[in-house]
Amino acid sequence: MSGGEPLERVIELLSRLPGVGRKTATRHAYHMLRKGEGYGLELADALTELVQETNLCTRCQNYARASLCSRCADGRRDQARICVVQGPQDVTVLENSGAWNGVYHVLHGVLAPLDGVGPEELKIRELLARFPGEVPIEEVVVATGASVEGEATAIYLAGLLSPMVEVTRLARGLPAGGDLEYVDGPTLQRALEGRQPL
Repeated sequence: MSGGEPLERVIELLSRLPGVGRKTATRHAYHMLRKGEGYGLELADALTELVQETNLCTRCQNYARASLCSRCADGRRDQARICVVQGPQDVTVLENSGAWNGVYHVLHGVLAPLDGVGPEELKIRELLARFPGEVPIEEVVVATGASVEGEATAIYLAGLLSPMVEVTRLARGLPAGGDLEYVDGPTLQRALEGRQPL
């Protein structure tokens, strides 16, 4: 989309972002104008740099500026444990939790045959290429979502990887501090199936 009023063009482009409607896009566009030319140019430079200098890490397939992302290049991380996630945003969530010190592998989606997404459309081939690696992999944690597609992807990966490595799945069940009366049936079922000795 080129030409037209610059304000209208920015509103149109912002409204294409997920979760941003026309009203919010308009509010953001006016905010940028109020912040002045310096802010707008800085944002434009940052967006240009984002799209021109961001690639996929050759090892984990997460977004990175260099051929290896900072996590894959970090010798202090447990390189023998890989957490497989659906998308780059999942890496951010796990990192913010501080609960994982291994490395990652980003699939960029889940198996969804009805939508035309098969194993070839995901970064599964790249995951398999990590075996055998410089550092022997001891465990792969499959951290796909609890949707039907996420579960199918986990089962598919377990079938491929279990002959080579221990494959585990994130636990499913009750949220910390939750009461049973507020838990839905499928969550309660998973909690019972995944029960552990005290």
